[in-house]
Amino acid sequence: MQRHRIDPRPDWQRTVEEQGLVYPLTRHPDGSLRPYWDESAYYSFGLPEVEALEETVEELHAMCLAAAGHIVEQNRFADLGVTDPRLAGLIAESWRRRAELPSLYGRFDLRYDGTGPALMLEYNADTPTSLVEAASPQWFWMEDRFPGADQWNSLHERLVAAWRRQAPLLPPGPVHFAHSESDELGEDLMTVAYLRETAEQAGLETEALAVERIGWDALAGRFVDERMKFIRSCFKLYPWEWLASDDFGPYVLDTLDNGGGSGSTCWIEPAWKMLLSNKALLAVLWELYPGHPNLLPAYLDGPRELAGPDGPGYVAKPLLGREGAGVTVHGPGPGGAPFVPDPEETYCFQALAPLPDFDGNRTVLGAWVVDGESAGLGIRESAGLVTDEYARFLPHVIR
Repeated sequence: MQRHRIDPRPDWQRTVEEQGLVYPLTRHPDGSLRPYWDESAYYSFGLPEVEALEETVEELHAMCLAAAGHIVEQNRFADLGVTDPRLAGLIAESWRRRAELPSLYGRFDLRYDGTGPALMLEYNADTPTSLVEAASPQWFWMEDRFPGADQWNSLHERLVAAWRRQAPLLPPGPVHFAHSESDELGEDLMTVAYLRETAEQAGLETEALAVERIGWDALAGRFVDERMKFIRSCFKLYPWEWLASDDFGPYVLDTLDNGGGSGSTCWIEPAWKMLLSNKALLAVLWELYPGHPNLLPAYLDGPRELAGPDGPGYVAKPLLGREGAGVTVHGPGPGGAPFVPDPEETYCFQALAPLPDFDGNRTVLGAWVVDGESAGLGIRESAGLVTDEYARFLPHVIR
């Protein structure tokens, strides 16, 4: 794994916007606009390196499924902050019927510097973003700059194949694709639009819809779209913990189709994905696979030995945080910053493994899983140890 500087293409912003990346710039706290899509540099990998990373991703995915099964079997929903018995029961039923429910994709965030084993930082298998840039613009960038090269990127074809394979699991009628109108950047909108395109290429009928415009037909007891059409299936880029707790949350639970045919709405991703996108998963994994070379020690009851005089330090992560929100870093030894919890949050404490430094940039790998298989890579850089909303996306090639 190496980082290389390169001159950006002329008119690069217009080029990537035409390819679906309508948010190529990020506004920073000082008011300046700086590139989110950053092609002033790129990363390169050797083919054996990528093949080893693919195997790691698929092993981690299998381990996460085993951990999800353990949570359900041992009724450990309270560790995830799920205290509503009804919601816990529906998640468990969704898990048991997972073979009957469509489930599309997820993204591992990995710490990797090219020299040692990749370390799992977390898994977002409910509402992962940075998909558009990983699937499309970076592929076209490679074709422009390195014709004939290769890339760890089979995202598009795998997404189409996943929709096609899982089409028989969907109820009759169009699949609605919903994003939130609160998304000011357009990232959620374009992610949903791209996934809708892959579904259409698989032969599915689709409809676009904002989450805020989903209606409830009280007489029929069904969710409806703006034209009062029943929503039988819906891909939503909207976290399950919001969906279940919003004002219409009780209706979601009342009409949840868990594959038994008695519900009215099949949500994609399914409810069991809540088991994988919760940071408590990290602690359960460490319990089940202590010392695994691709895992970091993680606990729910405090940092334990991580905060000791000989410990590596730790990162405190809210169980449901995204884009680095609420994450705090605590270095090793007595000089580490003290942990001051938010009284409204519950945390997972994970061993500190500082992101590798490439030319002053802190790098994290976003390794994609589609339909249970490794499917591609997106790379983000940040200035600090936490990859937040000011990170940059850089393309890559396989040497």
